Amino acid sequence: MSTQAATAAARRGKITPERERELYEAVLRLLREGGYDAVTMEGVAARTKCGKATLYRQWGSKPQLVTAALAKQRCVFFSGIDTGSLAGDLREAAHLAATRRDHDAELMEAVSQAYVQYPDLREALRETVISPEVAALDTILKRAVERGEIDADNPAIGFVAPCFLGMLRIERLFEERFADASTMRVFVDSVLLPALRRTGRVEV
Repeated sequence: MSTQAATAAARRGKITPERERELYEAVLRLLREGGYDAVTMEGVAARTKCGKATLYRQWGSKPQLVTAALAKQRCVFFSGIDTGSLAGDLREAAHLAATRRDHDAELMEAVSQAYVQYPDLREALRETVISPEVAALDTILKRAVERGEIDADNPAIGFVAPCFLGMLRIERLFEERFADASTMRVFVDSVLLPALRRTGRVEV
C-alpha cells in the first residue's frame, strides 16, 4: 500500500463501515447514471446528507473517492487462485472473470473515457483497481515458473496481465464475435497457454 493509500485508509477509519458503504453506493449510482463527470463531491454529499468537507477530509479528492468505491464493491478477480497447475489457474481466472464481467464492465465503461482524460483518476485507478489484479496474475505465473511449467525468460509472461485485462475490457466492443461466457476460456486455451508453454511440453 502506498503512503497516499495508507493515509486515506486511516482517515476513513473515522467513519463507520455502514456510513462508508452508503457513500460508496451513492458514488456508484452516480457513475451508472451519468459516468465519471456526473460524480461530484456536491452530488454525493447531497444524496447522502454528508458534508462536502467531510468527503474531502476522508478521501482527499474525487478520483480517490471514485476509485475507493470501485475497489470496495469488487473483490480482486484473481486473488487466491491456486489449482496446482498453470492451465487450471488461468482457466479458473477466466471463469471468475466471466461471472463478474458484466457488472464490472458497466462501471469501468463509465470511467473509461475519463481514465484517458484525467491523469489523477488514471493514477488512482491503477493503484486501487488495476495493480491488485496484475499482481494476482503475476503470482500465478511466478508459481508456474517455480513448478517448471513455463520458462522464466519466456517473453510472453509480460503480456499475460495486459492481454487478460484487455480482453475483459474490449469484449463488449466485439459482441458479435465474443457472444458468450466461454470466450475467456477459449482465449486462455488458444492464446495464452500456447504462448506460455515450454518447448516440447504438452499441456493437459
